[in-house]
Amino acid sequence: MDRILEILESISSNRTRTFLTGFSVAWGIFMLILLLGISNGMENGTREKFKDDAINSITISPGQTSLSFGGLLPGRKIRFTNEDFDLINKEIYGIEKSSARVEKWRTFSVSYKSKAGAYRVRGTHPDHQYLEKTVMSKGRFLNEKDIERKRKVCVISEAIEEELFEGESAMGKYLSLSGTMFKVVGMFVDEGSEGENGVIYLPISTAQVAFGRADNIDRILFTTGDASLEETQAMAEQALKLMAAKHHFSPDDPRAVNIRNNFEQFNRIAGTIGLIRTFSWIIGVFTIFAGIIGVSNIMLITVQERTKEIGIRKSIGATPWSIINIILQESVIITTMFGYFGLFFGVFLLELIAKFLPDTGAVISNPTVDFSVAVYALIVLVISGLVSALIPARKAAQIKPVVALAAD
Repeated sequence: MDRILEILESISSNRTRTFLTGFSVAWGIFMLILLLGISNGMENGTREKFKDDAINSITISPGQTSLSFGGLLPGRKIRFTNEDFDLINKEIYGIEKSSARVEKWRTFSVSYKSKAGAYRVRGTHPDHQYLEKTVMSKGRFLNEKDIERKRKVCVISEAIEEELFEGESAMGKYLSLSGTMFKVVGMFVDEGSEGENGVIYLPISTAQVAFGRADNIDRILFTTGDASLEETQAMAEQALKLMAAKHHFSPDDPRAVNIRNNFEQFNRIAGTIGLIRTFSWIIGVFTIFAGIIGVSNIMLITVQERTKEIGIRKSIGATPWSIINIILQESVIITTMFGYFGLFFGVFLLELIAKFLPDTGAVISNPTVDFSVAVYALIVLVISGLVSALIPARKAAQIKPVVALAAD
C-alpha cells in the first residue's frame, strides 16, 4: 500500500504531463476497440443481409438480350419454363436443394371472412423452404404431392394470420385468393427481412394455373452444398451456358440472364471486412505504440527528476531490482489506468451506436467487441506498461549513489 501511495503521489505531482501521456495510451485502446467493434458490426450486418437466403445458393433470373446472336436481333425477352428447371437439375452436378418460383406482387386480393389484404403470392417447390430459410412454426411446408395434384393449399406467415384471422388459428382454415379458396396447411416465420413475412406460398403447379402462366417460371434457385467458391462459380457458369444454348443467346450477353451467386458475394464482402479488421488492428497497435513511447519519455523525465531520491535509496541499501521495480510499477499503473478508461469509453460508444441503429437492413449491426478481445487488450496494456519502462528503469538502476547525491 505504501508503494502504491508513493507512486500515486509521484503521478499527482505531475498531473498535466501524466494526463497527456496517459491520454495517448487511452486513445490507442479506444481507437482499437472502436474500429474492431465497427468491423464486427459490418460483419454482423453482412450476415444479417444474407440471413434471409441460403449463403451457398445461386439464383438465375431471365432478362432481355442486348447482343445479336445466331441471326436473332437484340431486345428479345428470355422466358424460363419448367423444362429449364428440369434441365439445370439434370445437367449440373452438385445441386443440393432446388426450386423454381413464380410470383405475384400484391396483385392478389386475399381475404378471410370480412378481413382482406394484398400480399405477395409465390408458387414454389418444396425445397424453397431451405433456400429462403423459412422456419415452420405450425403445420408443414409444401410437398411433392401438392405439386403433382395441383392442390389448392397454402402456407402463410404468422404476421398474415395476425392481420386476417384476428386471434383465430389459421390452421385448416380457407383463404380466398382472388375468389379461389386455398386451405392453410402451414405457418412460418422468416428470420430475414420483414417483407418476407408478407408472403403466401402455393404449390408452383397450382400457382401457374392461378396466375395464368402456363409452364413459365420467374426464376430458378439452387444450393451448392459444400462446394468451394471456385466450384460454385463453375456451376453458375455451366447454368449460364445451358440457358444460352437452350434460348439461343450469347453466353457473353450481360443482360440475357441475371445470375446471383450468394456464396461469391458473401466471400467478397467477408474478404473486404477482413481487410478492414486487419487495418483496424494495425491502426490501433501503432496508436498504442505511440502511447508507449510517450510513457517511456515521461518515465525518463521522472527518473531524471528523482535522481537524488534514487541516490538516497541506494545509499541506504536499496537494490537495483527495487529501483527497477518502482519505475516498472509506476509505468504499469499509468498505462493500465488510462488504458482501462480508453477500453471503457470505446465499449460505451459502441453500445451507444448500437442503440441508434435500425434492427434490420443496416450496413452495421450490433457493433460489439468479443470478450476475448478485451482480455487481449488488457494484456497489451500490461505489457505496454512494462516495455515502456524498461529503458528508464535500467537507467535508474545504473545511477551511482555518489553522483546522484551530488546532483542538483
